[in-house]
Amino acid sequence: QVQLVESGGGLVQAGGSLRLSCSASTHTFRNYAMGWFRRAPGKEREFVAAISWTGGNIGYADSVKGRFTISRDNAKNTVYLQMNSLKPEDTAVYFCAARDFYIDRQDKKYNYWGQGTQVTVSA
Repeated sequence: QVQLVESGGGLVQAGGSLRLSCSASTHTFRNYAMGWFRRAPGKEREFVAAISWTGGNIGYADSVKGRFTISRDNAKNTVYLQMNSLKPEDTAVYFCAARDFYIDRQDKKYNYWGQGTQVTVSA
């Protein structure tokens, strides 16, 4: 069982930045691909970014490409999402998730989920 805890959400003005963190309680963090997803009010959960177990394969949703950066620190069992040039449409609850080794853009492919952290971007 892997427990994931997100942090770093908050309220920011459009154009601002936030860095989300997700800490994992497992001794085998390095074996997991990590993903970030988000759910905006009234919408379904959608893929944001993912990073493979080695960090060598990374994927982004088109809506965040060039603005968001995913990274991981296996020594700290933590994955990060650096969010720059934030827009009001980025407002959502952000979730991190884990699955074995390889990235996937489908949320149903992830086995473990955090509780989420709220990100609100004001115009």
